[in-house]
Amino acid sequence: MNLEEPELGVSRAVLLRRLRRAGLRPTRPRIELARLLFGRGHRHISVEQIQTEAATSDVIVSLATIYNVVNRFTEVGLLREVKVDGARTFFDTNTSAHHHFYVEDEERVIDVPAEHLKVGEAPPAPEGYEVIGMDVVVRLRRVAPEG
Repeated sequence: MNLEEPELGVSRAVLLRRLRRAGLRPTRPRIELARLLFGRGHRHISVEQIQTEAATSDVIVSLATIYNVVNRFTEVGLLREVKVDGARTFFDTNTSAHHHFYVEDEERVIDVPAEHLKVGEAPPAPEGYEVIGMDVVVRLRRVAPEG
């Protein structure tokens, strides 16, 4: 694989800067997975989908490495974790505060436009805790057309 100029729309230099600004050492697996994750704009992707994309792009990384990288990227703010239920987690390349639709029968996550969902203030946290964020996941199911 050529790491000099990835074909997915993000240069190696941009990826290296992004990783270093986040305080991460730019290892080969991090660079290769960053290219896959950030080379196609904002999107929501599961670890399984990353594994499939890696395999089809000739990126040789283990499933454990993928988990380690996405978890570390999440810890440093490069990715946002979107848990849609106890068994399904997606990683969002758009780390700004926003909410999501989850299309259950397609296992797909879509951003909710900010103007379409107004969430009030967070409830006060119990003593000894602080609110660090609120995530709303609106579950969808495709309806059968009438007729």
